[in-house]
Formats: sequence, C-alpha cells, structure tokens
Amino acid sequence: MDTRRRIRLIGSRLLQIAPVVVLATFVVFGLMHLVPGDPAVTLAGDYATAQRIEEIRHAYGFDRPLLVQYWSWLSGALQFDLGKSLQSNEQVSAMIAHRFPNTLIVVVMALLLSMVIGVPFGILAATRSGGRLDAAITSISSLGVALPNFWLALILVATLSLGLGLFPATGSVSVSKSWFGAMHHATLPAIALAAGGIAEVTRQLRSALVEVLSSQFVRTLHAKGLSPLAILWKHGLKNVSVNLLTVLGLLVNRMLGATVVIEAVFAIPGMGSLVVHGAVAKDFPVVQGVVLTMVVLVVVTNLLVDLLYTMLDPRVGRE
Repeated sequence: MDTRRRIRLIGSRLLQIAPVVVLATFVVFGLMHLVPGDPAVTLAGDYATAQRIEEIRHAYGFDRPLLVQYWSWLSGALQFDLGKSLQSNEQVSAMIAHRFPNTLIVVVMALLLSMVIGVPFGILAATRSGGRLDAAITSISSLGVALPNFWLALILVATLSLGLGLFPATGSVSVSKSWFGAMHHATLPAIALAAGGIAEVTRQLRSALVEVLSSQFVRTLHAKGLSPLAILWKHGLKNVSVNLLTVLGLLVNRMLGATVVIEAVFAIPGMGSLVVHGAVAKDFPVVQGVVLTMVVLVVVTNLLVDLLYTMLDPRVGRE
C-alpha cells in the first residue's frame, strides 16, 4: 500500500474512534445511574439531614438531567480533566496514572507468554497434523480455552505461592522501584491471564497453517525440492501472519477486560480493582475515567493492528 492509501486508512479509523468513545462512555454513565443507591447519601453520611443530602446533590450536579451531567463530564475529559474522586477527592487522572502500570505489566507479560508458548505449539501441531502430538496439543489447548481464569489463578496461588513459596500471593511492586520485583509479582497473574491466550494462539495458528501447508502452491514447492523448513518459514508463517495479528489484537481487548477478575484474586491495585471499587461506591468520575482509558486503549490497539495489516498485506485498504 502506498503512503497516500495508508494515510487515508488511518484517517478513516481515527474518525471512527470518536463515536465509539462517546457511545461506550455514555452507556456506562447511564448504567451507573441505574445502580441502586444515591452517591449523595454516601457522601453525606448515615445521619445527614435531608437538607444536607440535597445540598450535596446540588453541589455535585446530581440533580441535573443525565445528558447535562454527561456533557459536563465529557467537556472536562476533552480538556484532559477527568475530575476528582467522590470518595477520596483525589484527581482521577492521578489515580489512573498510579495504577495503570500495574495492569499494563500483567497484560504485556500475558501477551508475551501467549506468543512465546502458543506459536511453537501451533507450529508443532500443524506440521504433525493428524498425529499423536497434534491430538495432544489440540486437547490441551481446548482445555486451556475452557478453564476459567479465576479458577486457574486460585490454583496457582495455592500451589506455586502458598505451597512452594516461589511467587508472592498478592500485591504488586512499582516498576520504578524494581523491575525484577514488578515482574516477580506479576508472573502468576500473567500466567493465569495467558492460559486462554496460549490456547487461542495455538488453535488459530494450527488451523491457519494446516490450510496453507495443504494448499496447491505448497505442494508445488515440495515438488520443486524446497525443504519443508524453508517452506514453513518463508511461505507458511508469512501467509498466516495476518491471522496471527488478528488473534493478538483480540487478545489485547480480552485481557484488558479479564484483568478485573485477575486483579481481584491477586489483590493487585490496578485498573480493574479501581473500576470495581468505583462502581460499588458509585464514584462516577473514577468509573468514567477508567472506562475512557480502556476504550482508548482498545481503539488504539485496533488502529495499530490495521496499520500492521497494511505492512504485512499490501492489498489491505485498497479501493
């Protein structure tokens, strides 16, 4: 794809980001208002008078129409002001900046594990299609997809942490303090998060490779005397790279959502635990800030995947 087409593709994707962000944040904003309970009562305390509750409701704008409240928040967000937490009065942007690295390191490690383990397994299964090794890898990957993340997380804590003492059971360490400490604490959460990713990469790569390796042009390459290893690396993996990239993009989105459960099991002060605590306390600014951050991450990931598509397959984006 030439530069002009690539720029046009980027522009079209960027135009799609705004409505997605607005729709996602508005839906969450509306759902938060449907949750039972009045945040003004929580802020005022159990023994507050009705007048005091009404004063707090007016001060925070809870008495205004839903659309007016949302527009007020969105106007601030467009100016990079996510407001303050209703519970702690701390800037939401500061809370997210403090917790986001803890989530990011778990997700990145899980993605790396998914690729480092899933790709070799997928290649082994595809090159031995129909054999015992293929059947074993396929069965294990099916089990990996079926296992719930939280169940595997509990098993890892009971065995590798409490049983053998190899890893911490809970908590996290800031990357700024210690890279090793941060990775050590994130290892078990990353493994629990990566189990489904490893299985998904293995299954998708095996399926795509089996189809490519059984195609007519590959049989022609064999007939010409090209070695199986050269066919695999130069032709097989090159043709399935777009499929693999698609799986990787979907895994990023899925893992960002799954961190809510994983962080709860391992007591990690990350984005997942932040949004859960905010939702329970009806802390609208915190929930909206986290949702906005996650949505932006997802759409940016999708944009990067689209750009990589154009590099791997020049036909993408052609009119």
